[in-house]
Amino acid sequence: MLIKQLQEIVGPKGWTTDEEALEPHLTEWRKSVRGNTPIMISPASTEEVSQVVRACAAAGVAIVPQGGNTGMCAGAIPDDSGEQVILNLSRLNRIRKIDPLDFSMVVDAGCVLAKIQDAAKAVDRYFPLSLGAEGSCQIGGNLSTNAGGINVIRYGTARDLALGLEVVLPDGTIWNGLKTLRKDTAGYDLKQLFIGSEGTLGIITGAALRLFPDPGETTTALLAVARAGDAIPLLAELRASLADRIEAFELIGAIAFELVERHIPDSRTPFDESYPWYVLVEASGQGSPELLENGLARCLEQDLVLDAIIPKSSAEAAKIWRLRHSIAEAEKHEGVGLKHDISVPIGRMEEFLARGEILLSAAAPQATLVAFGHVGDGNLHYNVHLPIEPGADERAAKAAQISTLIYDLVAELGGSFSAEHGVGVLKREHLLHYKDDVELDLMRTLKKALDPANILNPGKVI
Repeated sequence: MLIKQLQEIVGPKGWTTDEEALEPHLTEWRKSVRGNTPIMISPASTEEVSQVVRACAAAGVAIVPQGGNTGMCAGAIPDDSGEQVILNLSRLNRIRKIDPLDFSMVVDAGCVLAKIQDAAKAVDRYFPLSLGAEGSCQIGGNLSTNAGGINVIRYGTARDLALGLEVVLPDGTIWNGLKTLRKDTAGYDLKQLFIGSEGTLGIITGAALRLFPDPGETTTALLAVARAGDAIPLLAELRASLADRIEAFELIGAIAFELVERHIPDSRTPFDESYPWYVLVEASGQGSPELLENGLARCLEQDLVLDAIIPKSSAEAAKIWRLRHSIAEAEKHEGVGLKHDISVPIGRMEEFLARGEILLSAAAPQATLVAFGHVGDGNLHYNVHLPIEPGADERAAKAAQISTLIYDLVAELGGSFSAEHGVGVLKREHLLHYKDDVELDLMRTLKKALDPANILNPGKVI
């Protein structure tokens, strides 16, 4: 009865039960979790989303909101009961409005991130959220996980780029909060409830986004450094030279680039020799090439930098950025690793790197560390690949021990076990362990108040 009702709401183009068509939506990017569903519904409007939610709520059937399904924690995957309905937002893909004078745009939640970037560029504006998956991830998913990306150091996370939201609540009510105001102190800032909630409190169907002036040409530099910890004083020196012109600051271990060269065609690190660590910097604004070169000269004098390459063209810069953006894909080809999407205060990053190396060497001397990330905002992907040995139970126990050591150190330093990937299914236990009771109680209170029947994305986050 419910299935037929949902089919009637969205029409023949808005649903599928075909096993082949459903398959990509039943597992996440890493293929570590797989679920089942009786049907995937793809509404074409906010009103259709509302009707679908009302129908499912009346029937007591859970809904799993899904965007581009590029997440890392299985937050958009149904459970294996075969009873949860996938609500895919890909047909909500309109750019509703762009106002260059207001430096804002209003979009559907299903808009692919790259499409939003292009629409802003077409009116000489800039939307700075940038991820490796920007050709397929959707803005609704970016907001529901509070995505980060490479430009957080200057522009902040997805949370900082949202001016307003349109949200369908668990009872089907539509909240229209699509204002583009920068200042509004009239009561609670409700949009913040839904950003980062991973579809457990409401389904984002539209977003008002903050735009920026086009930064124009950017200057990229790939730097070689002797130690990971050198990246932190290097960042401080370059920030003093370039102020807020730094768009990105990425730390990359040599092993990460080796994996890219091994698994990604036409990939090659531009240095003639190999170095243990690299830093990828991008700066924008008039005069940034000279300022960057002057800053690097001082860093070379202080032995913070061993070697440096500044691409002569945007094409050369794009090749270097392709190396960086291909690391996750290369890791996937290499095999299963322990993923640690952590953040610590920038001032304690050097301490984390030093102590983490000692912990890892003692706990798993044969392990391979693949570390890279947006160190400019305190975020590091601290991934550990264990040797493949007989005994799955022993390997699982060793993996759990390593992750606990790393997360305990992160917590001691005032950091987070999830910097930008969210919680989903895969990190629920970590949330319970590392969040204090007051915070967890507040989260449960919000969930019960907004979704007392646990209709939206049950089993995720909290």
